Amino acid sequence: MSDLDPLLRERLGAYRNDVISQVAGPGPDKARQLLRRRRRMTAAAAATAVVLAVTPVVINAALHADRTPPVPVESIPPTAPPTPAPPTPTPTGSPSQSPTPSATAPTGPDGRISRAQLLATPVDLPSWPAGMAEGGCTTSNVRLKTNTKQTYVSELADDEFEYGDVDGDGADETIAVVACRYGEASAKQVVAFERNSDDRIVTVGRVVRTDDEFTDILAAEITPTGSVRVTVADIVPCCEVPTYLRREQVRTYRWDGQRFEQTDGPTTFGPDPRLTNLKMSMTHELVEVPGTDAGRELTTVFTVTNAGPVDAPRVSFHNIEHGGRAGGDWTRCEPGQRWDSTEPGCLLPGVPAGESRRYTFVQRVPAQPGADADTESFSVVHGDAQGRWWPDLKPDDNVVQSPIRL
Repeated sequence: MSDLDPLLRERLGAYRNDVISQVAGPGPDKARQLLRRRRRMTAAAAATAVVLAVTPVVINAALHADRTPPVPVESIPPTAPPTPAPPTPTPTGSPSQSPTPSATAPTGPDGRISRAQLLATPVDLPSWPAGMAEGGCTTSNVRLKTNTKQTYVSELADDEFEYGDVDGDGADETIAVVACRYGEASAKQVVAFERNSDDRIVTVGRVVRTDDEFTDILAAEITPTGSVRVTVADIVPCCEVPTYLRREQVRTYRWDGQRFEQTDGPTTFGPDPRLTNLKMSMTHELVEVPGTDAGRELTTVFTVTNAGPVDAPRVSFHNIEHGGRAGGDWTRCEPGQRWDSTEPGCLLPGVPAGESRRYTFVQRVPAQPGADADTESFSVVHGDAQGRWWPDLKPDDNVVQSPIRL
């Protein structure tokens, strides 16, 4: 072992000197070489920071000029960017972008008016039919009444209000029915109201009113397209006029920029197809009855012709009973049929269209007419199988005069 010690010591010394030379700092030449290398790297990094658009291949060459140029990378088509996520809703209270106005954005104030508001506000009304204004139905600065029985006073009808855009400005208007009583019935008109820029209630215009062509308005509604659909009737069932005589129609009106014009539905009622034309003529015979205070016997023969166009299943004779019944068709009168509370009637089988029938009535009358006797009118009325009576197309020829004072 002692023979090897010198050799081992020599090798260990050489190894130590070599390691120390590696660990120790470089000499002046090495320091200058290292400094130049760092400066080149610093310059390349600065160039990279300024020119961001330089391709990776050029940057790589600038940084590693002493290396072998890289092989160009295979071109890959760009990938479409991912669909962005929906934006987070703006919190309440923070500013946000105003929405783009739509085609239906309102250009006028809201015209939805309550019943109480309309009653509390003086308004201007469209004109009433001829004669109504003279009677007292006013149109200027009117305070509408409600549930009044006074005549010639403008009132708000009980019909429900309708709301909708009827003039195309994007804002709702109010449709109401106003009336003016002239007796048992009332003139009516459908009126559109709205608010102006000062928030005052103003009148847009009249949709339709009663006149000589129809006499009642039953309902009004606004369609989804802004038209106004009105239900009208040809008569007002008042004064003992039954409701079944009323005919109804639906007519549609639309604002044309200046007024409401009818755009759909019938424009007239025309003759009632349920009615017919009866004509009556009369002959009579008056004979003395033997015996004291027996009076006279009056025989009347009525000829009824149905000129059409429809059958008259029943006919009723009115105001013909002025004495004691003595024969003829009195026995055929159907019991319990009295269509007029003030005039007894005799209901008998009727007359088909285009045909005639004769009806005879015999009755005892005084020998001399009394102080209150007068010439009477006898009439015939068209009836049906349900016990309803119907007006005549030409009522003037349904009446004849009594031959004597009764």
